[in-house]
Amino acid sequence: MINGAGGTIGTFAVQLAKYFGADVTGVDSTDKLDVLSSIGADHVIDYTQEDFAQSGETYDVIFDVVGKRSLSDFKRPLKKNGLLLLANPKLSHYIRSRFSSMRVKAGTSNPKTEDLIFLIELIEAGKIKSIVDRIFPLEDTAKAHKYVETGTKKGHVIIKIVE
Repeated sequence: MINGAGGTIGTFAVQLAKYFGADVTGVDSTDKLDVLSSIGADHVIDYTQEDFAQSGETYDVIFDVVGKRSLSDFKRPLKKNGLLLLANPKLSHYIRSRFSSMRVKAGTSNPKTEDLIFLIELIEAGKIKSIVDRIFPLEDTAKAHKYVETGTKKGHVIIKIVE
């Protein structure tokens, strides 16, 4: 399950999980559900209508991109011995994960050249694609940031540097 599946990280996470054979549930807002289905999500949850933490469904892996929920919110939907991945952890997530019975991995990764080459190969082969919401010229970078901060973007927002 990917919470925040319709954003920059989430859209790639959905596609990579599908590439590796996972049954993927994507969680995001109403206006992003069509994008999630189009990139392969098997199930979608509109968080404005349903709380995945209260749905009764359980998952082997939960990847939280959003970072706005407490660790305890993930305890019920995470299967025993499941893995919670936090892409944007708060300090409290780091501290509480040390004392939690859940398996939690938080923080950033250390990209390796071979991993980036693998991603390039997947993109060039059409196995995964970049979802681009909008492209802003360099001089509108502040507008682009404001747009991203609204939380309504689908996939990526690009800053075009050269004409």
